[in-house]
Amino acid sequence: MVRQSLVGMISDNLLTRIIEGEFAPGDTLPGEQELVVRHDVSRMTVREAVKTLEAMGVARIERGRGTFVNPLNRWTSMEAVLRATSNGQNDVAASLQLIELRRMLEAGAAELAATRISAEELTAAREHLAAMKSSHATNDVGSFVEADLAFHDVILHASGNIFLAVLFEPLSRILAERRTQTSRVVQIQANAIEAHAAIVEALEAGDPEHARLAMDNHMIQTLNDLRAYVLQVQ
Repeated sequence: MVRQSLVGMISDNLLTRIIEGEFAPGDTLPGEQELVVRHDVSRMTVREAVKTLEAMGVARIERGRGTFVNPLNRWTSMEAVLRATSNGQNDVAASLQLIELRRMLEAGAAELAATRISAEELTAAREHLAAMKSSHATNDVGSFVEADLAFHDVILHASGNIFLAVLFEPLSRILAERRTQTSRVVQIQANAIEAHAAIVEALEAGDPEHARLAMDNHMIQTLNDLRAYVLQVQ
């Protein structure tokens, strides 16, 4: 048990150094002996720690050459990717790609929810929309973000697809951080309210095509707002 915790400690330390930019993609990680001395552990412990990074896609081991850092797009660990993006590395690319992911998944979730949403869930969606409007009127960013996230959570669960909610759960922290960043802009709040109202209308009508389109339009507007008001990129 102690040995395993040492493996985790060393792999976590290396991951932190990579995320903080000490080792860039393509760089060679410290050799076994250097890590043995630095952490005062056995070679076997170091090897297992490096294999942990390899299993996460963070690094690749090339026999006879060393261990090299992989670019972020080759990482396979959601936790590691979230840590890297939360740290501010590749911030613009991560923000845009997160919305791309949401667009792919949430438009489909809205389509499914249109024919599966319960009366209670529909009422909850309306209440969250009302809370967004109320928070917008007082520019209460924290409450606005809370209601916004809750609205989308209702739709994910109303889709009836258990995998959607599970896929989004690890993203909850970073989604909250990004929403807080964008929702400080009053115009973005207004745009979000209009888009959410269109989604509710489609759900009330039980119209899958309209619901998908409404959510897709919301994601496009979110992307455009992020570019124009926050990232200031084309």
